[in-house]
Amino acid sequence: MHLDLITFYLLAIGTLLASSGLTLWEHRTHPRRSKELRILAAGYATLAIGCAAAAFRRDLPGALGAGLSNFIIVAGYLLVLRGVACLNKRKYSASSLGILVLVALAWAVAGARWQDALWNYVSAIPIAVASGLTSLELLRSEGMKSLKSRHVAVIVAGIHALFYAARASVLPGLVTVYGHDMLSIAAKITMYEGVLYSVILPMTLLAMIREETHSQLLQESQTDYLTGLGNRRWFFEEGARVVRDSGVSQPVSLLAFDLDHFKTINDRYGHETGDAVLKSFAEITRSVVGPKALLARIGGEEFVALLPGHDCLRAKEVGEAVVGRFARTISHRIRNVVIRATVSVGLAQSGSEAATLADLLAAADQALYSAKSLGGNRLELAQTDARRSAA
Repeated sequence: MHLDLITFYLLAIGTLLASSGLTLWEHRTHPRRSKELRILAAGYATLAIGCAAAAFRRDLPGALGAGLSNFIIVAGYLLVLRGVACLNKRKYSASSLGILVLVALAWAVAGARWQDALWNYVSAIPIAVASGLTSLELLRSEGMKSLKSRHVAVIVAGIHALFYAARASVLPGLVTVYGHDMLSIAAKITMYEGVLYSVILPMTLLAMIREETHSQLLQESQTDYLTGLGNRRWFFEEGARVVRDSGVSQPVSLLAFDLDHFKTINDRYGHETGDAVLKSFAEITRSVVGPKALLARIGGEEFVALLPGHDCLRAKEVGEAVVGRFARTISHRIRNVVIRATVSVGLAQSGSEAATLADLLAAADQALYSAKSLGGNRLELAQTDARRSAA
């Protein structure tokens, strides 16, 4: 089936307007990315307007039609760049303005004399630059590195940039060798590639933002709202996996924490002070146990830390460091009264008598109860680990 350029233009316009509408609709579903989605929708709509202007550019006198359509198309690409850059809290305002000024000056100065050269070759340069920067912004996005769809968006924007760079640098040589028929072939290839771009990139960016939203919702469902640590559900799911995967090849220790006399602090000084104590404990413990530990809040003032690769002696050092630092650090002054808080810790190590996470937690809870009964502000080993340590 033969498709002429007007048909390609109509396809591009239709897909860009559809992408704009879908993206604008999605901004209500993703309020955190509402601004970025609205900018992207504006970019696709601007590209559609530019394509419409390009299709009928010859109806305007001189180089006005070509220059105006090129200016609008470049503005659309720069809006897409801005929308992607906003995902990384960047804007490209000055550079975008500079590119638009250069495009306008090029057409104003040389449009009347070298209209064909500007339209066929030079006009591709700012599009290649904008698309290349878009690919670079997607590549350097720190907050989205784990998203699978980001890689597709990087590739699509990068290929688009390389295509237009080749149009500006390689096409003049091909026309010299094979004649002006290459311009017609290049125009159709450009429109075909443009239609694919106008479908794939917008859909991929939408998929990326949906994936990001899903990841954030999943993280929120696994995170304790007050301390930012993992919650009970997350700990039991991840902890069971860690204990199972470790098997007998490496030790795993569990520290069970319970803040001493926490109810008294809450009742006497209020829940706001109690929350501050909990958050302080979470920060201190996170800094002591390190990034590889599974640290969670599983109850009101109850916390646990699962330490892969730690035997009971090494875990005891970690637990005692938490006890000491917490007792020294926590100090709140309310009406000139200093509030001090301490923590009791129970420690258990995986082994034949504690082969599962539930066994480990039960053993650590028994040790924690012993620490409480001895006055708190201390660490106690589970019975099996205490015998192992003594031996």
